Amino acid sequence: MDTVYVHADESCLGNQHKVRSSPGGAGGLVEIWKDGAWERRDYWLSEPDTTNNRMALRSAIDVLRELKRRCRVHFVSDSQYLVKGMMEWMPGWKARGWKRKAGPIENLGLWQELDRELARHEMRARWVRGHAGHPENEYVDFLATRAAKEQSSSGGLTSSGFQEWLDERREKKGQFLDYMEFGPPEDRYGDE
Repeated sequence: MDTVYVHADESCLGNQHKVRSSPGGAGGLVEIWKDGAWERRDYWLSEPDTTNNRMALRSAIDVLRELKRRCRVHFVSDSQYLVKGMMEWMPGWKARGWKRKAGPIENLGLWQELDRELARHEMRARWVRGHAGHPENEYVDFLATRAAKEQSSSGGLTSSGFQEWLDERREKKGQFLDYMEFGPPEDRYGDE
């Protein structure tokens, strides 16, 4: 079984406005350690009027759907809604017939869609603080925000621009100089 590392983020522009649409995007970086090197792919998607929570769910659903065979997935997101939902809330909701003690489940159809995709894989989700200098999280934020602004979609997994983005940040902004992007998973992810 392949081990796949996914970093995902969401963006919703104009959440503060109640009377006009809020375009949103989601983006992700998929990494597989193969033959002593990282193979990377990107994905992004958008919706013309949405919410952060909806786009967080889409960031997970869409990438899991792209994985054609069963994988061990290490999913990393700065959305507590998504990570807690996958790892803590969903089992209880399912046990109660997809009901929540405190009323209806927001985005129920998407949670059920995510549940179907999760059943195909072995999943482990981890939360990271957003905008805290985590290179992969900063990169997927860039993908999600760009998708929201452009209302674009990658149409599936595509060649990654992570290395070029990282090189540019190092050169122009002096960021991520101590980040070692070439090491094996245990160097970056510990005993995950």
